[in-house]
Amino acid sequence: MTADLQRGPTLEDLITSDPEIMSGRRVFRGTRVPVEVLFENLADGLSVDEILDAYQTLDRDDVVRVLTLASRSLAGSEAA
Repeated sequence: MTADLQRGPTLEDLITSDPEIMSGRRVFRGTRVPVEVLFENLADGLSVDEILDAYQTLDRDDVVRVLTLASRSLAGSEAA
């Protein structure tokens, strides 16, 4: 699985910022869902499944990948 994470999409592949979309807030690519919504909902105790149910434009693989990359980045590991 580690090799797959290293070859998978980067945060730049998964997240975008455009002044025309949500006033430039960072959103999951192809959606209008700000990335901060994921972390806020997790902090409020929602599960990934509950978040995916609430924001149906989100892709499970993308959410898991963002969480993995964020965790690695915060831990000081190399973020692929």
